[in-house]
Parts: sequence; structure tokens; C-alpha cells
Amino acid sequence: MNLYEDRFTFLNYNLKKYNWRLLILIILTTTFGLFVIESAANGYARKQFLGMIIGFIAMIIVSFIDYNFILQFHLPIYLAAVGMLVAVLLFGVNVNGARRWFALGSFGTIQPSEFAKIMMILVLTHLIVERKDRISQLRTLILIGIIYIIPVFLIYKEPNMSTTLVYLFIFIMMIFCGGLSYRFIARVFLFAVPVIAFLVWYIQQPFQILLHGYQLNRILAFLNPSDYQQTTANQQYNSVMAIGSGMITGKGYNNNTFTSVKGGNFISEQQTDFIFSVIGEELGFIGSCITILLLALIVYECLKVARNASSMSGRLIACGVASMIAFQSFVNIGVATNLLPNTGLPLPFISYGLSSLLANMAGIGLVINIDLQKGRR
Repeated sequence: MNLYEDRFTFLNYNLKKYNWRLLILIILTTTFGLFVIESAANGYARKQFLGMIIGFIAMIIVSFIDYNFILQFHLPIYLAAVGMLVAVLLFGVNVNGARRWFALGSFGTIQPSEFAKIMMILVLTHLIVERKDRISQLRTLILIGIIYIIPVFLIYKEPNMSTTLVYLFIFIMMIFCGGLSYRFIARVFLFAVPVIAFLVWYIQQPFQILLHGYQLNRILAFLNPSDYQQTTANQQYNSVMAIGSGMITGKGYNNNTFTSVKGGNFISEQQTDFIFSVIGEELGFIGSCITILLLALIVYECLKVARNASSMSGRLIACGVASMIAFQSFVNIGVATNLLPNTGLPLPFISYGLSSLLANMAGIGLVINIDLQKGRR
């Protein structure tokens, strides 16, 4: 190795192989989100900026830690994830009947389920790799499912249906990437269609016990929006109106007129779950497309890393992170545009939320490390 190559090598990694494209995309997206948060609501941008700094430091550190080394601690990681989720149910802050957060005084709150996503991606990776030759056997899937469903059930009991769905989507995509046979997938699909149809009918019955009242109302409002336009469906209706009012170029950054989302107070928590309505109103169709493009490029880079990974473990982790970001982006934008029932999920790297931001950046750090493994000496 010559002197030039030595200068670009750090901790046994060749920095010329560092995924600078993904790093730049994260910087652009989080910075864009910071400006949107500043416009959406006062007092949140400073905390988000602090979270960005901490997140970048964590991301860089994680990107230089061999993911294979981290996977050796799959059992402590699993126990820590379950322990956090049990603790938040017992000692967490109760907000509107839900226990999802730990209070950190003046620093705000922390949401364990966000960090548990990354932890369970690592655990699920180990479970699949250890059983890769038997992944299409029902017995193997049931075993993996039982281990995985414990933290998912704890999140469901918070209650937090939206995050529960994120975990289930990650599970499905990682099992698929783990080599699940198409014949098995076809059988599951044939079984799932009537089950889903039955569940849609069942949750609308007065004796159903699967959903809480507010969760059921959100689904019914989506199915019958005219009946709930002034109540449950009101936020989504206002969100669509705000996005439409932005037209091509938007009303302008930091718009504060009485008819705007912020000025008229038509939408609550616009800095988190409905951040896309602020983007659509102030930056218009162009700003909305830029947002979607940035998130799509991040997912694409993660999938490209997965395709070129040097091991099955790396491929699964990158696929897990990509599916997490893609699903949350799709649901958040789908809710804001009334394509999906109302549910609370932050827009990755853009919405306000320190737990979500830090967890997503840690996931990106893992993806960058997977890519770096190809360039080791």
C-alpha cells in the first residue's frame, strides 16, 4: 500500500470507499427538515438541531464499528430492547392514555420503541442467518416469529399501533430478503386474503376487541370521510386543503397567514405527523417532490448497499433499515394526503422527534459500515 492510500485509511478502512453519497443525502435531508420544523412551530428547531449534532456523531461512530462485531451481542441487544419496552409500560409517562415515553426533564422525552427498531433489525438478522437453510419451513418461521413478536406485543400494548405496523413490515421484508421461497409466499398470500377480509369486517362490529375506540374511529373516518369530516377526519381534510393550496411553488417559506396551517391552527402537531402538509403548503408541488426524492434516494442507496453487501448479514441489515425508512415515509405522506387512515408516524429525518432521528441515523451508520466492509485491507 502506497503513501497516498495510507492517508485515506482509518481503523483498517479505506476512506475512499466511504459512502459519501449517503452521508450527503442525510445532511441535506436533515437540514431541510430543520428549516421546515422552524417554519412549522416555534421552539422545536433548537432541540432538533442538537439532536442532529448528536445523531451525526453517533452515525459516524457506528459507521466505523464492524457490524459483525455488533451482531455477536444479539442476545444482550434483544434483552435490552425487551427490557426498555417493559420499563416504559411500567414507569413511562402517561400521555392521553398511552405510555410510550420516558421523561428526561428539560431535555424532553425519549421513546424506546424507536431505538428498539434498530435493535430488532440486528436480532432478526442473526435469527435469519442462523436458520437460512430452513427459512421456508413453517417451524422455523414460527420460532423466529415468537421471538420477534414479544417486543412487538409490548409496543402494541402501549398502545402504539402505527409503530407496531412498522415492526411487522420490517419483519416481512427481512424474511423475504432472507430467501423465503416464492411457493411459501403464494401459500401465505392465499391464506392472508380471506383473513384480511374477515378482519376488515370484524373491526367494524360493536363487539370487536382488537382496536381501541380512537383507532377504530380513524379507520371508519377513512372509509366514510363525509360522516367524520368535522371530527376524526378533520385533520386530514385540512392537511389536503393545505397541500393543495400550495399549488406549484407554494405560499412561501415561513408563511404565517391566518389561512395557513400554522397561522390558522388547523392541524395539531404539524411539526411531527403532519410535517408534509407544511411542506406542501409553503413549498408547493416542487417542495413536495424534492422531499419525496430525497427520501427515495436514501432508500435506494440502502438497497444498493444491500445488493452489494459482502455477507448475508449485511444484506439483511441494509434491507431492514431501507424498509423501515420507506414504510414510515410512505405512511406519513399517505396520511397527510388522505391516502391512508390517520396514524402517527414521523417523516424520517424531517419530522421533529429526537428519538426517531437518532435511531434512523444509527441505522444509516450501520448501512455505511456494511458498504465499508468491501474496502477493508
